Amino acid sequence: MTDPLAPLLVQLHLAQAAAVLPAWLERAAEQELSYTDFLQGLLEEECIARTNTATARRLQEAGFPFAATIEQFDFRFRPDLKRQVVLRYLDPTFVSQATTVTLIGPPGLGKTMLAICLATKQVQLGATARFVSAQTLATQLRRTTSALGRQRLLKPLLTTDVLILDELGYLPTDAAFGPALYEIIAGRYTCRPTIITSNKSLTEWAQIVQDVSLAAALLDRLLHHGEVFYLTGPSYRTKGRAASALPVAAETAG
Repeated sequence: MTDPLAPLLVQLHLAQAAAVLPAWLERAAEQELSYTDFLQGLLEEECIARTNTATARRLQEAGFPFAATIEQFDFRFRPDLKRQVVLRYLDPTFVSQATTVTLIGPPGLGKTMLAICLATKQVQLGATARFVSAQTLATQLRRTTSALGRQRLLKPLLTTDVLILDELGYLPTDAAFGPALYEIIAGRYTCRPTIITSNKSLTEWAQIVQDVSLAAALLDRLLHHGEVFYLTGPSYRTKGRAASALPVAAETAG
């Protein structure tokens, strides 16, 4: 017979509590739990389920191209990218301090994976995140024909807690890309953290945005309130044939 409490829990939108109610009733009888312990255990399971559901929803909304956690990142393959350095970006202060992290290096060094690892941890801590490649953003900008459309395109990138802008500089972009990139970086500056991956050194960013002054303004903000890491070494995709990894140099300002 169905316990009469179950429909009431469902009516109160406590679906997980309703699902585990029979088990908790049995446990309460076997262990002679107090009413307080029984109710606490039941509601804790509901809270855990809601937290997991919310996290899964935020991960889906983030649009990561693949799943990755920091536990999966092979620091042994990047020995000079110290775990202690990365740990600074794995707690809630990364969002509250609105730090910018820029990862620069050739393809295959794990830049995108590390960016997703950092953002995933923040999502697990309750933050929102968005992933967009530079090429996707450039394509969307070309298709936008009005100021309102442009605003709608950029708004989620400006307001999300953590933004990953991936593969900056891998493919050429048109003149509209630079101003949009500046608007994103300037709008998030000191407010929300941004993670950028690129195969171009900072000295080449003027070519990406097609404007020397615009590039200088971008870099001023990135360096003032963030860190830039240059990654070198063999590709992860060929690490089975690689004997060792070369150093990672960190460039910090402000």
